[in-house]
Amino acid sequence: MMKKKSSFSTQGQRGDIGDLEIYRMLPNRYADAVGPFVFLDHIVPTIRTTINKGGTGAHPHRGIATLTYILDGEDEHFDSAGNYALVHSGGVQWMNAGNGIIHDETLNYDSLTDSRLVHALQFWINLPSVIKAGKPAYLAVEGDAVPRKELPDRKGWIKVIAGEFEELRSAIPDYSEQFLYHIHLEADAVFEIVFESETEVAVYLPELPGVINDEKFNAGDFIEFDRKAGIMELHNNNQKACDVIVFGGAPYREPIFAEGPFVMNSKVDTAIAYRDFYNGDYGTIDYEKQRAAARG
Repeated sequence: MMKKKSSFSTQGQRGDIGDLEIYRMLPNRYADAVGPFVFLDHIVPTIRTTINKGGTGAHPHRGIATLTYILDGEDEHFDSAGNYALVHSGGVQWMNAGNGIIHDETLNYDSLTDSRLVHALQFWINLPSVIKAGKPAYLAVEGDAVPRKELPDRKGWIKVIAGEFEELRSAIPDYSEQFLYHIHLEADAVFEIVFESETEVAVYLPELPGVINDEKFNAGDFIEFDRKAGIMELHNNNQKACDVIVFGGAPYREPIFAEGPFVMNSKVDTAIAYRDFYNGDYGTIDYEKQRAAARG
């Protein structure tokens, strides 16, 4: 089987929030989506010495599921459907916005460890039109519940954040074919994945360079590949361990109209989403009530 060819590579656009340094990787100047994924922000490693208790700002969503993967730190989630959770390093916060929700997330250093490091990835997963009008849903997954396996010959490990890989299966719901892998490669390790025809797949190198199918890429590169069936060979040519994010899935076949926090299938749907939000239909967040309920 042939190795897949890269279609493009690009670096992200910076867009910080408060003291968090953030790079917008998707959408970019070449692509609006990779499979069902329409958004990727990288919150780069940041040392935080104080706890942010004020949140990053409540805001609405409709038509998507948000997925925050916390590599380091802890993420506190609130939403107007009454969901609350505090998830720590290695965990995932997933929320289906359905027909409209308001949520707020706050990234802080992990209160369970001595580390002051904050590092995360946030994805938006576009929902099929038949799901966009459904009820919101929510799932919190702590790090020790994320499916993980060691790679052969002590090459590293793979975590399945969404979708499946071999016998591993994520608890995150699938509404279409999707996969999101965190692959940790030891120095000079090589690992291969085979993808079927028509599958859209991208790779993100968050911190270190790497070689993919014999092509060298830089740290911070976002790379999309062709849709032909083929092999993806990941080679960590660094002198220390490297992390690789691989994600994608089946092409999204419906129209995509993204504006602000809403991703819908037409301009009319987007206008309705804004109207309903301004009418107060998405509800409100009761921060203290949700925190108190979690404490029991």
